[in-house]
Amino acid sequence: MSIRIEDVSYYYEQGTAMQVKALDHVSTEIPDDSFVGLIGHTGSGKSTLIQTLNGLLKVSEGRILFNGEDIDGKDYDRRALRAQVGLVFQYPEHQLFEADVLTDVMFGPRNLGLSEEEARERAVKALQMVGLGENYYDHSPFDMSGGQKRRAAIAGVLAMQPRVLILDEPTAGLDPGGRADILEMIAQMRRELHMTVLLVSHSMDDVARYADRILVMAGGKLLMDDVPSQIFARSEELERTGLAAPQISYALRQLRDRGLPVETSALTAEEAAAEILRALRGKGRYV
Repeated sequence: MSIRIEDVSYYYEQGTAMQVKALDHVSTEIPDDSFVGLIGHTGSGKSTLIQTLNGLLKVSEGRILFNGEDIDGKDYDRRALRAQVGLVFQYPEHQLFEADVLTDVMFGPRNLGLSEEEARERAVKALQMVGLGENYYDHSPFDMSGGQKRRAAIAGVLAMQPRVLILDEPTAGLDPGGRADILEMIAQMRRELHMTVLLVSHSMDDVARYADRILVMAGGKLLMDDVPSQIFARSEELERTGLAAPQISYALRQLRDRGLPVETSALTAEEAAAEILRALRGKGRYV
């Protein structure tokens, strides 16, 4: 269930003296069963773009196709679209509003017209997937930790059984352990459910580890669209937009500059360790 973005522009306050162009002729495709990272500095257009993908915002120019159909078409069912293209906002408080967690997660399936029994069944399954057991069902979502709130918000979208999951900064404000837990959970769900995942993140290390393709936004334009190794090889261009390569890349470059013949394309700690060992052995050092 691919999403195709064709020459899309979006204006806030269009036709007024306050008009701002947030998206500038963006074109790309998000294929089925892919894990795509979307990165860019604040104000680059990331949040605007993802809100056009499930119809929260209607594009000013161009079109967005979901499974070949224009989502802004006259007779297109936006309600069905939002069941298939789920969006988890950066701040879970924007999505959590019921008195307890189970009722909150049941809201989406109920809104799809499912019976109470079916809605509960879906909610329970979604909560199990995000690691929130029965002891959380009657908790107020506002009394939980930041990581638990994010899990509950993700469960609320999962309960609608989307084919595409869009996450806007799902690890913002979490400590390193909490961030790793959320991202591993997302990666596991993607593998098990064969979902397409679009991850918006400021963390280069996170998208380097999990994404199989990265989109880079700057000034409302799609600046880069490629596999992680190719994106981060263009570190100077990234730095000009206020971004950077993963820390691993800089560490390997320092080692290379000091005489160790390492390749600098590794993007994770595991890959870097293997590359350093290879280079040391190549220099005749016993490791």
